Amino acid sequence: MGACKAPISNLLLPSPPPSPPTPNQNATTRRLLLFSLPLLTTATTTNNLPLSTTGAKIASANSRIQLNSCWALAESYDPVSQAEKEASTAISRRVSEAVELLEKGRELQARGDFNEALLYFTLMVENYKDFAFSDYGRVGRALSLYEVGNREEAIAEMEDVSISLKGYPEIHAALAAALYADKHALLLAENQFTIATMLDPHYTDLSYVKETKHWPPSLVSSLQQFITLS
Repeated sequence: MGACKAPISNLLLPSPPPSPPTPNQNATTRRLLLFSLPLLTTATTTNNLPLSTTGAKIASANSRIQLNSCWALAESYDPVSQAEKEASTAISRRVSEAVELLEKGRELQARGDFNEALLYFTLMVENYKDFAFSDYGRVGRALSLYEVGNREEAIAEMEDVSISLKGYPEIHAALAAALYADKHALLLAENQFTIATMLDPHYTDLSYVKETKHWPPSLVSSLQQFITLS
């Protein structure tokens, strides 16, 4: 064999293992940087606010929207129908008209114009009898009837009103005077006058019924006859 050939023993020896690759410095640096950063959890948002805070704000906004909607519905809701409003307006107008007639009748009564007062009291009673306070118009009407000479109708009106307005001292005092002077019913007159004076002692004073209550002169005279038993 020639001298340039390698020995057979050299050929039988195993080849040395390959050297490990040299680490990539840039890749290592990136991995270390990633591991060194704080872990980000799913509890963050793009605005760096916890989801719990964001959820609370959304819930608060929704609550405000719902509250505003409720207020809007409450303000727009009207429990009274148009028909009910019209009926209420009509009743209010009728009440005003009735009160106006009653006040006008009393004004004329205070002036001593009992014929005109009778007209207004009658209009009030006939057109607004469905109102409870129309009984006060009947009191004025009875007093006016007594003065203009229709005493029978006046006493009948007084007796009827003394029941519907039981406890109203003026009607009891007026009825007492009329029963005594025109019916000569002393006992009935005493009963009515007792009720009147228990409720209001002023009816024993003739100046009170004349100047304050504006009774007609004929009824004042009848009350004087009863008080003096003349």
